[in-house]
This record gives sequence, C-alpha cells and structure tokens, in this order.
Amino acid sequence: MKQKMVLKVQMNCEKCRSQALRIAAATQGVTNMAIQGKEKDELMVTGDGVDSVKLTRCLRKKLHHATILTIEEIKEEKKEEKKDDEPYYVCYPSYPMPPQIMVQDPCQYQACSIM
Repeated sequence: MKQKMVLKVQMNCEKCRSQALRIAAATQGVTNMAIQGKEKDELMVTGDGVDSVKLTRCLRKKLHHATILTIEEIKEEKKEEKKDDEPYYVCYPSYPMPPQIMVQDPCQYQACSIM
C-alpha cells in the first residue's frame, strides 16, 4: 500500500530543512520526499508502509513542531500487457568463430646439440 503524506514541520533555516529530509530518508519504507509549500514548511513523503506516527514523533524530537496535514493512498495504474497469439522468440545474431591458430614448438623438431 503506497501512500503519500504531507507533514507541516517548523523549518526556519536550511539546516532544519536538511535535518528534516535526513530524518525522513532514514525512516523505513520512504521512497520519495520533498519540501513544498509557500513558506517551505511542508514535508511531502511518499513510500510503501511508512509509519506516519513514528515519522512525526521523530520530527518532533529534533525540530520541536510537526503535525500531519494529509495522508492519502496512491493507487497505481495497472498497465495492460498485450498478449499475442504468436509465441515470442528471441533470435541472437550468429558470430563467426575466430580461426584456430596452430602453434608449433620450434624446439620439438630440432636435435639437441649439447651432447
């Protein structure tokens, strides 16, 4: 169940905004987050199975003020797959085999001159 939630968080400076994003990123199940709103005081978080109460509690501990504005479920659009009656075949191009090179040992046919 994918959901989108918007939290109002007290973020007065860039340090507070980056800290809020870090907290949201560390929360289990979060896939996307962004800061939005006219005053850049809203944190939009999307994810699968995100615990909104736990996230709000963590934000309150660090930033002292956080409230849940909206929580809505995102419905994923199912794409219809085309099913043809013909089977699907994969054809890979044939590559020519490299020519085999014969290497002969030059010492094999020479007589030993040490003796």
